[in-house]
Amino acid sequence: MATSVMQFRVDDELKAQATEVCENLGMDLPTALRIFMKRTVIANGIPFSMTLPKEPYNGERAVRALQSLSEAAQKNGTANMSLDEINAEIAAARAERSARNEGQL
Repeated sequence: MATSVMQFRVDDELKAQATEVCENLGMDLPTALRIFMKRTVIANGIPFSMTLPKEPYNGERAVRALQSLSEAAQKNGTANMSLDEINAEIAAARAERSARNEGQL
């Protein structure tokens, strides 16, 4: 397969920023440009967007939510349930709801 060298001018700062984003995505800039070109051909247009959040992800809210769920599970006695016990409760609730619904018809 024959290959070609492409050259184009780009602002140094833009290149540095794009290089950093690509590295954070686990690839180098030339690989990202090849991916872009291949996907452009497949899509017959601008193919996709690969984005990273502008602000660093803060998992504090997720951690608080998990802590809250854990505390609620401790309070209502479900914290130590096995998967089989959880599935049995779900099945029982569905059966009860189904029986109620059949009684309303």
